[in-house]
Amino acid sequence: MSTWIWALVLLAAVWAAHWGAEHLATPLKKLRKQWGFSVAAGGALIGVAAASPEIGINITSAITGVSDIGLGTMFGSNVIAIPLMVITAYVATRYLKKKNAKEAHKEHLSEHLLKVDPTAVTVQAIPYLVIIAVVAVLTVPSQWRGLQPVDAWIMLGMYLVYLTQALFRGKKESEKVTWKKKEIWFAVAGVAALGIGAFFTVRATENIVSALGISKIVGGLFITAPMAALPEIFATWSVAKSGQITSAVTSVIGDHAVTLTIAFFPLAIVGLPVSNFPLFATVLSFVGLVGILYAAFIHWGGKSNEHGFKRWQVFTLFVLLFVYVAVVLFWVLNIFSSGQSNI
Repeated sequence: MSTWIWALVLLAAVWAAHWGAEHLATPLKKLRKQWGFSVAAGGALIGVAAASPEIGINITSAITGVSDIGLGTMFGSNVIAIPLMVITAYVATRYLKKKNAKEAHKEHLSEHLLKVDPTAVTVQAIPYLVIIAVVAVLTVPSQWRGLQPVDAWIMLGMYLVYLTQALFRGKKESEKVTWKKKEIWFAVAGVAALGIGAFFTVRATENIVSALGISKIVGGLFITAPMAALPEIFATWSVAKSGQITSAVTSVIGDHAVTLTIAFFPLAIVGLPVSNFPLFATVLSFVGLVGILYAAFIHWGGKSNEHGFKRWQVFTLFVLLFVYVAVVLFWVLNIFSSGQSNI
């Protein structure tokens, strides 16, 4: 099969995986209401469904012996997706329909503010930063460098702690919800779509990077990760336009907290070494920087009694994406120019 056909397969596979995730997310949203979890805390629960394509990709990568694709996708998506979702939500809320816009929204428009519930910092962002710090401690020091089986169990425990604290902080009264058989069947179909989509995402990326003569980890960083973010962008746009701004902005953190813990598990279990440490450390540094800016901007973005992203902060995240690409490409091009091929 030619490269362009594999590119179409990749696009279709990513969409299939996210279709499956979307139909898993609906039951989880109902559970959030039924169990009385807060909106920000619900992002941690819904993140399980949202991150399921990455989990599937990493499981498939580990089983088929191309774990570098999963590694590149896992870390690349954390750098790319968070700024893109904030940018998407900001643009979407500038054009909220009147029926979805609260009275205060006009003031937020004049202030160029994307208002976010402050609990997004304590419930989502800070625990996410702790997860990133633990990943760094487990993989960066020379004596522990790489992903090892013991790391898998540690990160699984980290997710359980993260999920527990998120779900039970700010718990509210439960709501009555109605369950339909159609939703359950769609959830089952979603699981099947996830598996099929994840398999062909990995196979397509493997063939594309082989045809282009680049490494699997670079393919994960610059091919699979951006493609995997596309459905999330459309979902964030839709949720933000409906007036659910905090959900639109925080679900991406819940998603990527899962990506760095549960999706970390299959890669660590097979004992994935880090073949290009400078590239790995550079991308991981940007993962941490994005998380820090996300938390800081929400906390200090608005007035003393409001929180969120000001326009200049959204623009800063936009610029950061270009800086990230430039810096990572510097490592790639530098290694190419040195005649090395194991990037």
